[in-house]
Amino acid sequence: MTETLVVNEIYLSLQGESTFAGLPCIFIRLTACDLRCSYCDTAYAFTEGKKKSLAEILEKVRELAAPLANSKLEIENSKLPLVELTGGEPLLQKNSWPLMQQLCDDGFTVLIETSGAHDVSKIDSRVHRIMDLKCPSSGEVERNLFSNIAYLRPTDEIKFVIGTVEDYEWAKQQIAAHKLDSICPLLFSWVHPLAPAQQNKVLKKVPAGLTPISRKDLAEKIIADALPVRFQIQQHKIIWPPEQRGV
Repeated sequence: MTETLVVNEIYLSLQGESTFAGLPCIFIRLTACDLRCSYCDTAYAFTEGKKKSLAEILEKVRELAAPLANSKLEIENSKLPLVELTGGEPLLQKNSWPLMQQLCDDGFTVLIETSGAHDVSKIDSRVHRIMDLKCPSSGEVERNLFSNIAYLRPTDEIKFVIGTVEDYEWAKQQIAAHKLDSICPLLFSWVHPLAPAQQNKVLKKVPAGLTPISRKDLAEKIIADALPVRFQIQQHKIIWPPEQRGV
């Protein structure tokens, strides 16, 4: 039987987040997610997508990667562009595992963006896991699978998406309680307000009583508290309109 995945889109752009920000990256956005975070900017990927074979996906990736085949810039001696599986939630589709393995075998530096609500232990050890810990304003904080922390390595990253003062304090508590800064890089990502075209009635509401935080206030809190984290803003939303797809 042919192995397939339901794919929302595949495109070449710049990595807008993580410690790899600014590098050319092929994004494989898979369809479906079982979370409904209040700030989700890709709700279109909950349902939109077409079934593609792994062979078709790999062919598209190789086609997009071809112009960079002779790039002098290398990451960990791996060729550019990077390849990232994102969503949606890529771990909802079982064939994401063999896809990641094949991409690694092809010599790509492979990243996966995952919500942290699904087991990451069986992901190919060569893949860089960028795992969320959902903060209170997401509306999905109870979905965090804290057992995942034991499987993270120095090549992985933990991301906190922060939109309120309470999110910031919660993230601080998790860093201290689980000694997260001794495991891997930590990312604090400010919640960029959703454009009208990105808003969707299926998303969770921000719980009542939480205090919004500006990106300036977030940055200043990180500095004042000397937190061992990397502050990040989604670069692609500064370069292109926030609602634009395929970037």
